[in-house]
Amino acid sequence: MGILAFIETSVQGLGDMGLSLSIAAVGSAIGTGIAGMAAIGAWKKMITSGQKAATALLIFVGAPLSQVIYGMILKNAIADANLSPESYVWQIIIGLAAGAAMAASAAFQGKTGARACDAIAAGANDTAKYIMIIGVVETVALFVMIFTMTGLPTV
Repeated sequence: MGILAFIETSVQGLGDMGLSLSIAAVGSAIGTGIAGMAAIGAWKKMITSGQKAATALLIFVGAPLSQVIYGMILKNAIADANLSPESYVWQIIIGLAAGAAMAASAAFQGKTGARACDAIAAGANDTAKYIMIIGVVETVALFVMIFTMTGLPTV
């Protein structure tokens, strides 16, 4: 058995090797970090100006975390498809591309959440509208997960 044949049979059932999950998680870390820093700054601004610190800002900090779940669901779907070892490279490419798209969604959710935190600290308290915008950005990651899963071949 050659080395290529050994590698091909060794990776069978491993899917994208967790790339969709790990790359989506990196995006979630970036997004939560961006929104978290903005929330801390907004709270500082609110407290020093005598306002009550709005706990609703935590919504914006936590929003990018869902992409980790989408990445995990997709990783499991790719692995469960148990595609032939010859498709290993394509599974990696699918995981990389989908993970990167989910990561971008999470990062931009963080940026959007940061703007919402700043707006609330400035007195523009329209939290429901800001959550709706976060939801629209979230939809990108959902579409990536669903469309990738529906595009996987069935055995």
